Amino acid sequence: MIENSHLKIIQALHHNGTLTEAANALCLTQSALSHQIRYLEKKLDLKLWEKDGRNIRLTQAGELLLQTAQQVLPVLEQAEKTLQAYASGQQGYLRIGVECYPCYEWLTRIIGQFIQQMPDINIDIINKFQFTGLEGLLNYHVDVLITPDPVKKSGIVYIPLLEYELMLVTALEHPLAGYQYIKPEHLADQILFTFPVALERLDILNHFLRPAHIEPASLQLIESLDIMLKLTEVQRGVCVLPQWLADNKNTENKLSTVPISKKGLQKQLFLAMREKDQDISYIQKFIDIGQTVKI
Repeated sequence: MIENSHLKIIQALHHNGTLTEAANALCLTQSALSHQIRYLEKKLDLKLWEKDGRNIRLTQAGELLLQTAQQVLPVLEQAEKTLQAYASGQQGYLRIGVECYPCYEWLTRIIGQFIQQMPDINIDIINKFQFTGLEGLLNYHVDVLITPDPVKKSGIVYIPLLEYELMLVTALEHPLAGYQYIKPEHLADQILFTFPVALERLDILNHFLRPAHIEPASLQLIESLDIMLKLTEVQRGVCVLPQWLADNKNTENKLSTVPISKKGLQKQLFLAMREKDQDISYIQKFIDIGQTVKI
C-alpha cells in the first residue's frame, strides 16, 4: 500500500536529484532513505529510480508515482492545515438559525464584525424553518439558534445576548403617542401589526393583553418590517418592536415609542447551542461579539 511518506520520498528524489540531497531534505540518513526506497520497490515489484551518473533518474513507474505525489500531497497538506484551523477555531462552518424577525435584524448588525474577525468561518443563516428552531438544533440542521423564547431541554444551553424592552410603536400624531405608558384597554380599538408567527409567541398578546382579557380590534400579519413601519407611520395601525430596533429604524423621526405597562415589557435575546459545542472557539467568538457589540 502506497503511503504518504512514499509520495514524499519520490517527490524529494525528483526535486533534489541526488540521494544525499533528498535524504537531507527529508531529514533522513542516506541509508535510511535507501532502505525505504528498496522496501517500496519490493512491495510494488517495480524499479522506481536508477542512477544516472551522480544523479537519480525516475523510471516510468517512478514518474507515475511522482504525478500521483504532485496531485495528492498538496491536497493532503491543505487538509492538514484546514484540520489544524478547525482545531484552533480559525476555520469552520457555522449554521445560524434565526427564530424571530427582530432576531434577524439583530444578526445583521453583528454578523459583519464576526466575518471580519473570523474570515475563514463559512456562515449559513436559516430563518425559514420546516421545523421549530429547537428541533433544528437537536437534529443538527443548525449549530446555534438566536431566539427570545428559551425552552428547557436536556443537552441545550442558552446564553443571554441582549436585554431589551418591547415598546408600542405609533405615528407621531397618533393619539397614543403622548401617553406615559400603555394599558391593555388602550389597544382594544387598535389594528395591531405583527410578524407572521404563531399567536402563542406574541408577547404583546400573551403577557399583556390576554391576561387582562382584552384583544386588539384586529391583528394584521405583515412580513416586511419596512412596510409595517410605513403603515404605522400613516396611522393605519400600531406595532410592537424592541426599543433598539424601533430607534434604529426611526431615522426620519416620524414614529413614537411608548412603554407597554407601567413596569414595561422586558425581554431577552438568547443564543441556544448544544451543550457539547460550548468549547468550539468560533462559536465562543460569535457569542463574545453578540454580547459586546452595541446595536
